[in-house]
Amino acid sequence: MSSSLIELIRQDLQASVDDKTKASFQRFFKEKVTCYGVKTATVGKIAKKHWNQAKLLSKPALFAVCEELFRSGVTEEAFVVSFWLPNYIDHLNKGDLVTFKQWIEQYVDNWAKCDGFCNHTVGNFMETYPESVAELKVWAKSENRWLKRASAVSLIVPAKKGRFLQDAFEISDMLLVDKDDLVQKGYGWLLKEESRKHQKDVYEYVLRNRPVMPRTALRYAIELMPKELKTEAIKKN
Repeated sequence: MSSSLIELIRQDLQASVDDKTKASFQRFFKEKVTCYGVKTATVGKIAKKHWNQAKLLSKPALFAVCEELFRSGVTEEAFVVSFWLPNYIDHLNKGDLVTFKQWIEQYVDNWAKCDGFCNHTVGNFMETYPESVAELKVWAKSENRWLKRASAVSLIVPAKKGRFLQDAFEISDMLLVDKDDLVQKGYGWLLKEESRKHQKDVYEYVLRNRPVMPRTALRYAIELMPKELKTEAIKKN
C-alpha cells in the first residue's frame, strides 16, 4: 500500500508539471534544486487527494512514506509531507521530534523544504508540546545551516499569536552573528512575526543588538514597524 501510494503521488505530480513554473523554479534558490515544476497550490491539492489514503496507514508506515518522499530530493515531494503532517498532530508524541530533526539533517537542502516543513508541522508540534522548544535551542547551536534556520522558523506561526517571545529572543541571541544569510533571514523573520504582538519588546531587542546584528536580519525584524521606528533602527547600523 505504501509503495503504491508513493507511485500514485509521483504520477500526479508528473502529470501536473507547469512549464512556466519549471522554468522559473531555480531562480528562487542559490543552491541547485530538484523539482518537477508544479505550482505549490497544485501540490496542495494532490497532497489532499492522497491524504485520505495516507491517514489510514499505521504511524510507522506513514512516517516511512514521508521519509521516502523526503529522500527523493524532489522539492514538491517534500511539500506533500509538509501538507500532510500538520493534519496528524493529534497522533504525534514528544519523541517524534527526534525523527523530524533527522529528516531536516538528512533531507532538507533548500529554504523552501525547511520552511514548508517547519512552519506548520514543527510549529504545531511546539504549540502542542511547548516544553520541546528547548530542543530548538539545541538546533540553533548546530553546524547544519538548515537546523539553525529551523530553530527560528519553527516558531513563526506561534509567534504570529504572540507566543514564545522569550524563547524567540534566546534563539535569536544564538543566531545573532551567524554569517549565513538564510539563517539571518530566518531569525529576522521570527522577530518580525513576534513584533505583531510585541512591537516594543522586539524594537528594544533590535536597538540593543544593532551594533552586531547583520543588516539582513535587522531589516527583516523591523519590516512591520512604523516608518519612524524603522528609520531610527537603521540609522546607526
